[in-house]
Amino acid sequence: MNSASNNSSAASPENKNRELFEKMPVYQALIKMCVPTIIGQMVVLVYNMADTFFIGRTANPYMIAATSLVLPIFNMSNTLSDFVSIGSGALISRLLGQYREKDAARMSAFAVYFSLAISLLWSVFVFSLMTPLLKLLGASDATFEFTRQYMMLVVVLGGIPTIVQLTLAQLLRSVGFSKAAGFGISMGGILNMVLDPLFMFVILPDGMEVIGAGIATALSNVCSLIYFIVMIIRLRKQTVLTFSPFGGLPARSLIREAILGGIPSAMSNGLFNLSQLMINKLMAAYGDIALAAVGIVLKAERIPLNTGVGITQGMMPLVAYNYSNGNYKRMKKVISQSRIAGLIVAAAAIVIYEFTAPGILRLFINNAQTDLLGAAFLRVRCLATPFMFMCFHMLFAFQGMGENRTGFWLAFIRQLVLYIPLLLLMDKLFGMYGLVWTQALSDAIMALVSFYFWHRFEKRTLAPKS
Repeated sequence: MNSASNNSSAASPENKNRELFEKMPVYQALIKMCVPTIIGQMVVLVYNMADTFFIGRTANPYMIAATSLVLPIFNMSNTLSDFVSIGSGALISRLLGQYREKDAARMSAFAVYFSLAISLLWSVFVFSLMTPLLKLLGASDATFEFTRQYMMLVVVLGGIPTIVQLTLAQLLRSVGFSKAAGFGISMGGILNMVLDPLFMFVILPDGMEVIGAGIATALSNVCSLIYFIVMIIRLRKQTVLTFSPFGGLPARSLIREAILGGIPSAMSNGLFNLSQLMINKLMAAYGDIALAAVGIVLKAERIPLNTGVGITQGMMPLVAYNYSNGNYKRMKKVISQSRIAGLIVAAAAIVIYEFTAPGILRLFINNAQTDLLGAAFLRVRCLATPFMFMCFHMLFAFQGMGENRTGFWLAFIRQLVLYIPLLLLMDKLFGMYGLVWTQALSDAIMALVSFYFWHRFEKRTLAPKS
């Protein structure tokens, strides 16, 4: 499998990454890949709430509503980025594991221009259907103009840099440069938090706070995009990543594999957003206090969940590389050690949330009824954390190995077969507390289903041949 050219320079930068993938102790490799990704996820979590926080300082409910209404459309940008980057990134890692550098380079260039085309089409689509989309989202006469302004800036104009920079970050992770990817994502998030008050309260006049927030978000994503472009150019002699289209298109089979590989994550992300909208809609029937409480809980629980996403995103290139390299022993060790790390985080989150739930609620709102109900909701929802982690940990593991059909079924079963139907059933049977318990119930079942799929795959594919 190894060619002479691949082994000729043990000190070459590319072989330093091969050291990460092939020989570095697994726990060290996971730390190097996962910690920067986790930090980036935490910054993203904070920055996603920055616009709402600063617009909240205006005490204008119509401006606040505008940012909330645009959120589902903005989240689609992340879904589209997953569609392009997860499958392409995992495939690049697998190609490197097979020492197919030219194919990996072609795949990286294809992923860049594919993400550019997808993001451009998305921006044109949203711009063309702006008014119908705003009405579908529920924009009223009072919120319509604010919502239109915000969507124009963060989705129509900001969609291209948002999707492309997230794709470039995943490509950097796929070749072992997780630190550079994490820094770029973190830089954009921090910059947005700095630019928000600057544009909203200093540069632009009163009444234009939504425009200021939109400019800050779009500009921070542009800056992140520039950083990633510069970084990939700087690393062009150290990685297979390239912007050059002159190496030719990857084989049609590889393009198909990359696209199919992105579907499970994109579907999982999109359906997760749909389920969040559903729980809000169903909870609204129990009053504004219940709706406010569950809204805060859905934000607060993101801390351990985003940490888990960081672990799985950092894990996936290591799984992909070693699977294609035939080093199943190392790959299984990557999966098991990353699973242990995620479950430790989940267990710690349960303990912290169970004891500090009222204080966490008071960080968001100082209302006795909301705090009391939200604390009860949070203590229940946090019990789902280890099961949720195991579900998307298995999903990313299968995607890393190129088991795209299995990944698709895991995403499909988790949301459309289990969670959404159970959400409706639990609402009918147990009311608002039924809604809160649904996540733990459905993901406990799904964790068992995931391990069943894993056991079958391990027995069929990974078992030593006699």
